[in-house]
Amino acid sequence: MTKVAGLLLAGGLARRMGGGDKGMRELGGVPILTRIIDRVRPQVGPLALNANGDPARFADFGLPVLPDAVDGFAGPLAGVLTGLEWAAKEAPDCDYVATFPTDAPFLPLDLVENLLSAVEQGGADMACAASSGRDHPVVGLWPVDAAEELRHAMVEEDIRKVDKWTARYDLAVVHFSTHPVDPFFNANRPEDLAEAEALLAKLDD
Repeated sequence: MTKVAGLLLAGGLARRMGGGDKGMRELGGVPILTRIIDRVRPQVGPLALNANGDPARFADFGLPVLPDAVDGFAGPLAGVLTGLEWAAKEAPDCDYVATFPTDAPFLPLDLVENLLSAVEQGGADMACAASSGRDHPVVGLWPVDAAEELRHAMVEEDIRKVDKWTARYDLAVVHFSTHPVDPFFNANRPEDLAEAEALLAKLDD
């Protein structure tokens, strides 16, 4: 889907994981980030990683590493803005940016296809994923031409919550099955890694 660029969100501080990069923790002997890239790369055209700090730590992944477009560790919405402004400059053929958390190793293989269909067929402005009755605001599809409006919202209005910003738009919420596992399970804490190993085994059965 060359009209959709992809952005992996790794710009947070990972406080609940005890710091560091959650995507670098291993699952089944492989970094979680590697598993996520394998799942999302076929779904998008250009793919980049949003992360702050020394980009050299991600050199093995061969992706452009983009620091937050606004200062102050402003949360995932800063990552969305970063992706939109990057795509506007570096991927002019792309109309949308899909964002993916880097602590969710089981993302759907048809994620972008379904988000894009919801936007194009339903006439929505943007889309996010949901499962088990819960929205996942950072798993989304965003129009590149919303970059200027988002920058204004963040810089001039100090908006930080994703859902506070998306409330201004027609947001399509796309529901995904949780069978055999919830595809948006996220490894936020050290104890989540053991659960992720059990879920991985379930998928491999």
